[in-house]
Amino acid sequence: MASDESLPLVKGTVDLLVLKALTWGPMHGFGISNWLEEQSVGAVAIDDSAMYQVLHRLEARGLIDAEWGVSENNRKARYYRLTPAGTRHLRAEIDAWLRRSQTVSHILMLPTRRPAGA
Repeated sequence: MASDESLPLVKGTVDLLVLKALTWGPMHGFGISNWLEEQSVGAVAIDDSAMYQVLHRLEARGLIDAEWGVSENNRKARYYRLTPAGTRHLRAEIDAWLRRSQTVSHILMLPTRRPAGA
C-alpha cells in the first residue's frame, strides 16, 4: 500500500493519525488506512501489519474499543472507535504536536546567517 511518495512518520505520529481518523466515526483497520491515504493525497500509507500493531496498542491503552461488525463488502471486520480517554488523549496530543511543529517551523524560517568573510 505504501508508495514512493509516502512520508516517513515520526514515532508516535501514526497513533495520533489513527485516533484522528476515528473522530470521523467507527472504522475497521483497512478503512482507517484508506481514510489516511485519501486525506493525505497518498502521502501517508500504513501497511496492514503496522496498522494492526497500532490498533492493538491503542486498544490495550484504553484509547479505543473494538467490536465485530460487517464491512461494506459483507465481510466480518473489527470496527474501532474512540473511547472518552482516547478523545482526551487526542486533544492533548494535538496541542503538543502543534506547539512542537510551530517551534520547529519558527526555527527553520529564521534567516540564514552567513559566516564572517563569506
